[in-house]
Amino acid sequence: MTDRVRKVMSAVSLQQAAFAERVGLTPDKLSKSLSGRRRFTSLDLARIAELGRTTVDWLLTGREPQRPAFAARASSTFADSEPDSEPGLALKELVHRFTTAYDVLDLMGRSRALPDLPRPRADLEQYVDQGEALALDALTALSAREVTSVAACETSDLALALEEHFGIDVAQTDLPQGLDGAAWQTDHFRLVLLARTGVWTRQRFTLAHELGHILARDAQEMRTETHLAPGRQKDHTEVRANVFAANFLMPRAEIHAEVGPESAGSGVSDDAFRALVVRFKVSPSALAARLHQLGLVTPHDRNRLRGVTTEMCHLLAQRADLHEKRVAAAQARRLPLTPARGLYEGYLAGDTTLRPLAAYFGMDPNALHDALDPDQPTATVPAADAEKGDLIFQP
Repeated sequence: MTDRVRKVMSAVSLQQAAFAERVGLTPDKLSKSLSGRRRFTSLDLARIAELGRTTVDWLLTGREPQRPAFAARASSTFADSEPDSEPGLALKELVHRFTTAYDVLDLMGRSRALPDLPRPRADLEQYVDQGEALALDALTALSAREVTSVAACETSDLALALEEHFGIDVAQTDLPQGLDGAAWQTDHFRLVLLARTGVWTRQRFTLAHELGHILARDAQEMRTETHLAPGRQKDHTEVRANVFAANFLMPRAEIHAEVGPESAGSGVSDDAFRALVVRFKVSPSALAARLHQLGLVTPHDRNRLRGVTTEMCHLLAQRADLHEKRVAAAQARRLPLTPARGLYEGYLAGDTTLRPLAAYFGMDPNALHDALDPDQPTATVPAADAEKGDLIFQP
């Protein structure tokens, strides 16, 4: 480690005394640390890493930061692009923000313990059956934690539930064009990235689809997701994730509870269909396919209902306001709270600087410092007014 600290000193072209001053140490303390008579503290290492534009992990172990390996997949033309192409590089840089945060949390001993997850049934050979059973197990696990209905959760609430109960960090951010989402899991973290978009039903389905990959342990390498095409994919893991998403977002029991068993013979009315779109927060195309799968609509009605838009369903159901709220929510930026909280608590405890938290937020460290600890303005009251008492209104 001391050799790597010396490399940082050399890289920044500073003499030992000047280097010590820049990282907040006395020359004597730095000399003792370099000779092994004093241990570098975690704050020392954070400051050295910050000055050398490297990571504490590299200083301690010499290990380069984690980089995602991208899984090749038939459904994603994005994954077939060159890894150093502009979209691939942009995604790697984005993911690096998260992996750096996880590394720092791990080194500070602030990584959270990941909860156990449902697993695919070993007794089921068909991927379709595995996806359906895995969705049921996931719904049961959430129900035991008082999330009684996924359909009743807005997408932001669902993301929060997955973070809290499954240890899956969900970020909603700008992804390279054409990419709907991505998933990656290791022994230390579980991460889902969702693209900010005005098509909120696609974003919701992508979240469920990526959850299916993580529960099935498909995301040991990063999975990237372009426009999903349920029913047209040949990759069995993709089929399983799509089946999982359909059963997770539109559970059989809840669908039947809404439409009634008698609908199997008479079909679902257009008014009822629109109400179901609003209720289950899915696209008309996805709902029509699910209703046909459950034997509740004919192939003719399935094809006809697929042509309806999500917006029109909300308009005719007199819930246009709800549609607008969901569009706005899908376009908002969202970062998982747990890593941010851990980095901030580490900063308050003196275990690290603000740089890891600033990098996580994509902010300048100085700007973040000013935002967290702004200078307090001093109010001056003219002497003539001071006699009249405190100001009631201060613009």
